Amino acid sequence: MKVDLHLHDNKYSSDSHVSIEEIIKEARIKGLDGIALTNHESTDVRKEIEELVQKYDFPIFPGVEYLTKDGDIVAFGIDELPEEQMTAQEFIDYVAKAGGTCTAAHPYRTNNRGLEDKLNIVKGLTAIEGYNGSTSEYHNGLAVATAKKLGIQVLGSSDAHVKEKVGVFATLLPYRVNNVKELIEALKTNKCKPLVYKNNKYEVIE
Repeated sequence: MKVDLHLHDNKYSSDSHVSIEEIIKEARIKGLDGIALTNHESTDVRKEIEELVQKYDFPIFPGVEYLTKDGDIVAFGIDELPEEQMTAQEFIDYVAKAGGTCTAAHPYRTNNRGLEDKLNIVKGLTAIEGYNGSTSEYHNGLAVATAKKLGIQVLGSSDAHVKEKVGVFATLLPYRVNNVKELIEALKTNKCKPLVYKNNKYEVIE
């Protein structure tokens, strides 16, 4: 199952310029099988998921991109955010307690929002976003190299804030999932693979 695991819509992320409807349309054009909406410091989209899935007949998974004191983490499996900003390790533990997953988002992007070398210290990450569609090839390369060194699986995602970026990178799940609980289980298998969209189709990045 091909899923873009990091997307921002303009209803819940103020810096996004693309609607949920436009995201789904572009995802279908590219051949994605599902999307995850991971807005900045907001889990509110989860309240609409059932309605959105029925309306568009397309798998949509609610998540969040949360800015810890150390950098951004994409999480699945929490309904409420911490009352106060946490360190990366505190947030990873918070999500784990709820049964969820954490992925280090664009860890080496040069905007002070990545975990950078704290990747070597934190424990409990499910994955590292090695291929981020809004990050340079060089900084993605640093993320991939660190993930391989640490033995942590690499995911791909677009981090799209505009329509054209939707699905430029994605993740191949080991099997089809129907809801966020099943998505979490799939991510925890450690058998996911990053995808790149080239020549009108997806290719696995080995």
